[in-house]
Amino acid sequence: MEGNATSITFAVLTASDSCSSGNAVDTSGDAIVSHLKSNSWFQASVAVRKCVPDDENLIKTTLIEFCDTLGVNCVLTTGGTGFSPRDVTPEATKAVVSKEAPGLVVAMLQGSLKITSMAMLSRPVCGIRAKTLIINLPGSKKGALECLEIVSPAIWHAVDLLRGSDQRIKEIHSKVQSQHGCSGHHLEHSVISHSSGDVNKMAHRHRVSPFPAISMDKALEIILQQSVLKEAETVSYSDCIGHILAEDVFASDPLPPFPAAIKDGYAVIAADGTGRKRVIGDATAGSEPGKALIGPGVCVRINTGAPVPLNCNAVVQVEDTKLLLADETGQNELEIEINVAAHPGKDIRPIGSDIAKGQKVLSRGMKLGYSEMGILATVGATTVSVYGLPKVGILSTGNELVQPGSALEPGKIRDSNKTVLMALFKEHGFPVIDLGIARDNVDALVAKLKYGLEMVDVLVSSGGVSMGEKDLLKPVLKEHFSAELHYGRVFMKPGLPNTFATVTNERNKRLVFGLPGNPVSAAVSANLFVIPALRKMSGHENLFVWDCLQVLSTIQLDPRPEYQRVGLKWSPDSTVPTAEVTGYQISSRLLSMTCANGLLVLPPRTANQTQVNAGEIVDCIVIGRL
Repeated sequence: MEGNATSITFAVLTASDSCSSGNAVDTSGDAIVSHLKSNSWFQASVAVRKCVPDDENLIKTTLIEFCDTLGVNCVLTTGGTGFSPRDVTPEATKAVVSKEAPGLVVAMLQGSLKITSMAMLSRPVCGIRAKTLIINLPGSKKGALECLEIVSPAIWHAVDLLRGSDQRIKEIHSKVQSQHGCSGHHLEHSVISHSSGDVNKMAHRHRVSPFPAISMDKALEIILQQSVLKEAETVSYSDCIGHILAEDVFASDPLPPFPAAIKDGYAVIAADGTGRKRVIGDATAGSEPGKALIGPGVCVRINTGAPVPLNCNAVVQVEDTKLLLADETGQNELEIEINVAAHPGKDIRPIGSDIAKGQKVLSRGMKLGYSEMGILATVGATTVSVYGLPKVGILSTGNELVQPGSALEPGKIRDSNKTVLMALFKEHGFPVIDLGIARDNVDALVAKLKYGLEMVDVLVSSGGVSMGEKDLLKPVLKEHFSAELHYGRVFMKPGLPNTFATVTNERNKRLVFGLPGNPVSAAVSANLFVIPALRKMSGHENLFVWDCLQVLSTIQLDPRPEYQRVGLKWSPDSTVPTAEVTGYQISSRLLSMTCANGLLVLPPRTANQTQVNAGEIVDCIVIGRL
């Protein structure tokens, strides 16, 4: 704990008409409670939590109860700070506090404006009532967590001041004065902020990477060691597409559950042979099997899939019959002639001939697609045990990035990496969260990472992992999240500055992939590293789809193993597909990914091999639909 080691008692108040009426879930309140329990600044206990409508008097009454009756150290409100006529939390808070705390408001607004310009529409109020600190947080889950993260470093000292904890106050003031030669209650940035002086000393940055470039195989080995299979969960059969089965599925009933006709025709007794037959009824799909016994010289008209009547043991297709007599309406057949004799069992599916009762129809480890879902529906397995899908968060970093819909200003480029990565993971069936764009400063990156690591299983960031002065991901992960950096470079092309880390707490472990900022490098690295990790976590046995192909032209080899983007094609006169390189292969040229459905796996250049000749067979990793 960097702050106060003693416990701070909190009350959490959600102001929301929809949540208080039960029409919406209080996700913001849940997130705040979870954040308090896992924060690194103080020990927190939540004494009380309430959800009330957007009513000013009710909010005031609840705040007074929390402060005067319960005497909690800090009240966190969420909701009601916007411009809607029902947003009255700031007015209620102003009415009950004896002193306002504008510094906390300024800190939240400044921090939030670095993330979104919409923060200027927030109207939070912070203040003190007796010995309780009250802080208004936004109503959205994302905004509430971001603002709470911003003010958390100051909460413990504010509570100490309100408690009159003289010894603690003297210690922090002595620390501030000895380090900065100042007095008063101005807690200096280096004492409680997430910023780090070292990462901002541009002139003293590394000139040579301190991270050795490991092989691609070693990098993948490390990743898969850290990728833990998700727990099994029970889901509806209609929601299980793309999941991997966690247990075998057995049929509870036979299919068909009755002898069923294979063709349209007539149910007969095979021994009755050919000749004139009287039609005494019909059997259609969905009808109850007939119980009347059929004798010689009679038959029953039957449709495909219908249950065969009792003691009938064959079906004669309609093409092998002739109509002899119908009623006056022409709707009912009275007599027919059978021209081809049937043998017992002719055109009948016996009970359980497709699926026997108790038969295993799907095995653990199978991926559930549309046909497997049809089997589940067939056997009545409406709930199924599957491995969970890891949730992926996508974060872009860089001062130069703007949203795809924005007009370009000097020095800016549109963020394409996030679009590519989100589409890639969605195409593979994994749930994805957009974590936005982190600007190139420590506090902004910490806030984005903090939020993302609370929301996802796997966090994928692009940019900020090379040797530039704004490449902050590695030091921020290490210094502010106690992350274990497993590697910081991979000997490959494209994608040398790949980074992989894990962040572990008492509840879980999160995987963090720091991909290069160049669009092609990010896309290739995601296919080679992130997709296999996600597939392992979700229960897949095959992490890659491999193929062999023939190159159409000579390719010069690079000193590093290279993964060139290619389009796979098949021709009738070839036993293997051919590969056509998708143009200029520089890592910034995203056009080389268009029409690419494979990564050509090229070995490093050696004295004995400097190129791959046209017509040679090489390995390829399939990355797209064929």
